[in-house]
Amino acid sequence: MMKKVFLVNLLLFFSICLSQNKEPYAIFDANGKKQNYNKLLQKSLDVQVVLFGEFHDNSIIHWLQIEIAKDVFARKPLILGAEMMEADGQNFYNQYLDGQFSYKKLDSLVKLWPNFKTDYKPLLDFAKANKIKFVATNIPRRFASLVFKKDLPSLETLSLEEKSWIAPLPIAFDLELPGYKSMLGMQGGHAGDKMPKAQAIKDATMAHFIEKNLLSNSVFLHFNGTYHSENFEGINWYLKKQMPDIKILTIATVVQKEIKTLEKENLGKADFIIVVDQDATKTY
Repeated sequence: MMKKVFLVNLLLFFSICLSQNKEPYAIFDANGKKQNYNKLLQKSLDVQVVLFGEFHDNSIIHWLQIEIAKDVFARKPLILGAEMMEADGQNFYNQYLDGQFSYKKLDSLVKLWPNFKTDYKPLLDFAKANKIKFVATNIPRRFASLVFKKDLPSLETLSLEEKSWIAPLPIAFDLELPGYKSMLGMQGGHAGDKMPKAQAIKDATMAHFIEKNLLSNSVFLHFNGTYHSENFEGINWYLKKQMPDIKILTIATVVQKEIKTLEKENLGKADFIIVVDQDATKTY
């Protein structure tokens, strides 16, 4: 009798635990159908480029990024790249990856994001430990700022060396793309089309350095703010313009109060949409 009561209580305990199971994130496809991590990984192995759109302060997403990097690398040659690293610092990143100096020295040579040590250094160190190429894809911020202040033609005044750190000029620019068009109203509309142009030169530059560093039978896994690639615009648009047949997988990040279903406004943002619980820990 005692044994029977114990078994009943044990089953009840597990039933309660399962009913209260907490998940910090969920994965959906563009149509809102629930997917799992293995499906995301498999699709990542079938393309040339994965654009992993993130929220820069999201701890869950940063954990998933290092996990997918490890899992892709275990199955296929891998190249890494990131918006958080600017192209004019590539030589310094290479020297760090080669073990020529410490992280402290790197921090003194390039302007790292405030959360770089906690959120991106693990990726850089993974690349270092496994001899993986890591590409600094973003335009130097001072040049994006120049576009915001003086428009795209101002980039023609750069030196040849400085121009090597950005996309070839002139870049294509389509203000009818919804992502850029929505920026027109920012800052009370006073910035005009210079704000979307500053965004476009970032997107074009990241696409340029991804294209430049592609290798056959490999996956280029790129980390960027989700706005730079969601709705298949931004970096994705520039890559497709240069290489119409390129195979790209896009991942977008969204935050919701409930993660059981994908909210209507988040449908179609990417091939895969990662929904993170709004209460997940932020890194800053």
